[in-house]
Amino acid sequence: MDKREVIVAVHQPQFMPWLGYFDKMDRCDFFVLLDNVQYKKNEYQNRNRIKTSTGWQWITVPVNYRFPQKMNEVLVHNGLDWRKKNLHALEVNYGKARCFKRYIDDLREFYLQEWQSLSQINIACVKLLKEMLGIGARIMIASELEPLSCEPNGRLIDICARLGSGTYLAGRDGAKYMNCDMFRDASINVVFQEFRHPVYSQLFGKFEYFMSVVDLLLNCGEESLEIIRKENGR
Repeated sequence: MDKREVIVAVHQPQFMPWLGYFDKMDRCDFFVLLDNVQYKKNEYQNRNRIKTSTGWQWITVPVNYRFPQKMNEVLVHNGLDWRKKNLHALEVNYGKARCFKRYIDDLREFYLQEWQSLSQINIACVKLLKEMLGIGARIMIASELEPLSCEPNGRLIDICARLGSGTYLAGRDGAKYMNCDMFRDASINVVFQEFRHPVYSQLFGKFEYFMSVVDLLLNCGEESLEIIRKENGR
C-alpha cells in the first residue's frame, strides 16, 4: 500500500470519550494513544459526561497526580469507591435506554476490574468502546513506539514514520499549534477533522450535546457508528 494511503491519528487516552473522538478513530488506519505526554488536570483524561434526568453530570476516575507526571505515570485513587459510583450512575440514568441490556454486562465487567494507573483504564476503555462501535482502526500505544522526539511536532512525525504513514489526521484546531511546514518537509500530508455532531434519540427530553459515546451506544446500539458517519457525510 502507498504510504500516502495510510492514515494516522494521535490522541491522548481519555476516559469514556465523546463522539468526535471516535469519529476521528473511524477515519484512520492507526489510532495512536499518546500516553507518554504530560497529564492535563481538569480536562477529559479522567472524566466525561453522561445525561441524567436533571441535565448532564460527570463520571470521574479520581487520581493521585503530582505535576509534571506523564499520563502513564498517574495512579488511580482507589481509596474512593469510584467504580461502584460510576456504574451506579450508568444503571440509574440509562436503565430504560433502548440498548442498555445489550452493553451493560460488558460495562459491568470493565468496572469490576482492578486498575492501578489512569492510562491502563483509559486504554482499556477506549478499546472496549471501539469494539462496541465496530470501528476497524488499529490502536497503538505511543510509549510502545519509543524512542520518539520530545518536540511535539517531531513526535507526531516520528509516529507516522514508525507506522509507514504519509497522512496525518489532525483535530479541527490542529493548525493553531502544529508546524505544518515540518510535516511537509517530512513528506507527510496533514488533513483536518471536520466533525458535525449528530442529534439522536436520548432519554430525558431536550438533546444534550457532547456526552460520552456511552450515551449514544446505550440509546442507539448497533446504529451508533452509522449515525456518526451519516452526519459526517460518510
